[in-house]
Amino acid sequence: MPSKRNIPAADPREAVVPGDPREAVAPSGTRSQTALDELVNRIALDIQGGVFGPGTWLKQVDLEARYACTRIDLRRALDRLVANRLVEHVHNRGYHVYEADSRVYAELQDIRIVLELRAAELIEESATPADVRELRRLAKRFDELLLDGTVFEQYEANIAFHRRMLAMCSNHELAEMIMAIRRRGPSAPIFQWKTRARMEQSSREHFAMVDAIEAHQPARLQKLLREHIQQTESAERQSPSALLPTRLSRKAG
Repeated sequence: MPSKRNIPAADPREAVVPGDPREAVAPSGTRSQTALDELVNRIALDIQGGVFGPGTWLKQVDLEARYACTRIDLRRALDRLVANRLVEHVHNRGYHVYEADSRVYAELQDIRIVLELRAAELIEESATPADVRELRRLAKRFDELLLDGTVFEQYEANIAFHRRMLAMCSNHELAEMIMAIRRRGPSAPIFQWKTRARMEQSSREHFAMVDAIEAHQPARLQKLLREHIQQTESAERQSPSALLPTRLSRKAG
């Protein structure tokens, strides 16, 4: 079990002032969806920036003070982070920042490579022009979010791209197995893209995959998928000093 670490005191500069949009409250007494999204993103960015390191236990009373939020809002935000495997919830103990098992994660990556290389052959065989157009649209969506999207918008756009590509695989059991393996690892973007350069490279690889499918080049698609998976794994091992700057998520405020 990860050791408990202290949570830094709230930064006075983060205090909510009257009129701040973060004070928007829904009729139910909890924050509006937009404000909740912002709260989720602020916590995620603090994890990304090293304020809360892997394994850190998140003391809710301290988080309430830091983010000027209610216990209900905080629990909703933490549950969203749990769903994206950025945070883990331990029954009767609380929440802590996800701490990946590097050995298990590396083994899952190896399995993904084997399965996705076979899926690439089937995708190339069954892809239609309409499939290619939709996949290219999703690749553009991810690329557009690199500067102005929140970390979870980037995550969702990335998942949408890969899910749509796997939907083109004629072996549906194989496609579902690949998605199940993806779900077993840390899928949140903070774990996937430690540097700005890695995010841009992922985007270029997405477009290259679409080009390979359109050109009916399964061997090229396999090569791209292997590199895509391996480079994401390599990003996992980068030092904390290479973390993305929070300015990449301008919507965080």
